[in-house]
Amino acid sequence: MKSSLYAPMSVLQTLVAILAMAVVVVGSNILVQYPINQWLTWGAISYPVAFLVADLINRRFGPQAARRVVAVGFIIAVVFSFWVATPRIAMASGLAFLFAQLLDIQVFDRLRNQAWWRAPFIGGAAGATLDTFMFFGLAFAGTGIDWMSLVVGDLAVKLAVNLALLAPFRALMWNLARPQTSTTA
Repeated sequence: MKSSLYAPMSVLQTLVAILAMAVVVVGSNILVQYPINQWLTWGAISYPVAFLVADLINRRFGPQAARRVVAVGFIIAVVFSFWVATPRIAMASGLAFLFAQLLDIQVFDRLRNQAWWRAPFIGGAAGATLDTFMFFGLAFAGTGIDWMSLVVGDLAVKLAVNLALLAPFRALMWNLARPQTSTTA
C-alpha cells in the first residue's frame, strides 16, 4: 500500500506546515496589492514559497498530507485575507491557491520517482501558471487594470523563483523531507 511509504505527520509538524502555508498566502495577498512596476507585483516573489512548502510535505508525508495542509491553509488564508485584502482579491487568491496547489501536488506525486528536481520544478511551474492566470483573471478582470501585463511579469518571476527554490528544496528534502523507508519486505 502506497501510504506506508510515508511517515505520519505529528500534530506539531501539521501545525507548523499549516502556519507556513497561511503566512505565505496571506503575505502574498498583501504584497500583490503593491506593484513593483507595470508588469510585476511583490506577491510574485513571495507566492512560489507555497509550492516549496507543499512539495516538502508531499515528499516526506505524501500527497494526502499535502492536500490536508493545503485545505486547512486555504481556509485560514481566505479568512485572514479578508482582513488584509479586498474581498475580491481574497476570493481570487483562495480559489487560485486551492486549484494551483492541488495541481502541483498531483503533478509532483506523478513525477516523484524521477530525477529529484523534476517533480518540484514541473509541479511548481504548472501550479504557478494556473494560479497566475486564475488569480489575475478573477481579481482584476473588468476593473480597468491592465492585468494581462501583470500576468506576464508575475508569471515570469514566479517561474524564475520556482527555479531558484530548487536549491532549498534539494537541501531540505534530505534533512526534513526524506520519505520514510519501509523496513518490511
